[in-house]
Amino acid sequence: MEDRKYKLSGEMSLAVPASDADKLLKSGDGTAALLYLYALRTGGCFTVPGAANALRRTETEIRNALELLCRTGIFKTSDSEAAIPLPSEELPEYTAEDIVSRARENGEFKAVLDETQRIMGHILTGADLKILFGIYDYLRLPPEVILLLINHCVEETRERLGPGRLPSMHTIEKEAYVWYNREILTLERAEAYLLRKRTQSGAVAEIKRLLQINGRNFSPSERKYVESWLDMGFELDAIALAYDKTVLKTGNLTWKYMNSILQNWHAKNLHTADEAMSGDRQQGAERIQPKKYTSGSGESELERMNKILEKIKNS
Repeated sequence: MEDRKYKLSGEMSLAVPASDADKLLKSGDGTAALLYLYALRTGGCFTVPGAANALRRTETEIRNALELLCRTGIFKTSDSEAAIPLPSEELPEYTAEDIVSRARENGEFKAVLDETQRIMGHILTGADLKILFGIYDYLRLPPEVILLLINHCVEETRERLGPGRLPSMHTIEKEAYVWYNREILTLERAEAYLLRKRTQSGAVAEIKRLLQINGRNFSPSERKYVESWLDMGFELDAIALAYDKTVLKTGNLTWKYMNSILQNWHAKNLHTADEAMSGDRQQGAERIQPKKYTSGSGESELERMNKILEKIKNS
């Protein structure tokens, strides 16, 4: 059976450069290898949600694989912090005349502009106007989705920075790209996305409390950890248990150590405190199983000693 050979059942039609294959094999990351094949199959154009659905992975796992592929040089991005591929490095350059002309011809964009200026509380500058028009014309987000996006950005900024604060149009542009790549292109999908965000936001606040972080918000890196745990499906009690184990082991909140605990549980499909404790108990029991010593004949050491004692008694 060990000598059986295997070969592909179909024609080999996808070319993989030997250098890429070597890097994938060296990484030992199965999700990265699958994502590479998926990228080849889709012509190099895909979204994170689409890849996650096709490969049966979480969006966090896809983003982690993307980061690995970027680090190894197999994938490239214009932004080292980007976790998703963008349709272009930047919006096209529009002239003021182009925008004014289109606004006159297109009542839909004028309505978007008027409502945006009402939400923001001021007249948009020329640069801001170009960004808004690019979101409408280039990304082609529907008007109702654009307005929901802008309201969302305003709420997030005020929650983070305080009442009266407003997002820049560059912040809105960045979020628009996120929505575009997640294929949030209808009002229904936008509302469902924001509902998930609100639910997650409540969970993030609760996690901050159980981690005993007071008087400040999560840093961007800390928030990435927290959101990845929620994406993996962990209940709050499991996260609290991982925190307790981390503090007992390291003496404080060590993010990398705590993340390793949760990653280990996720690999074993343990996402509640009860499941994690049960899994740990089972693993501990396996570790302390008494070793069964055997003689050359296959007998246990105890059985062999008993036979020797019987011979001594009967002699």
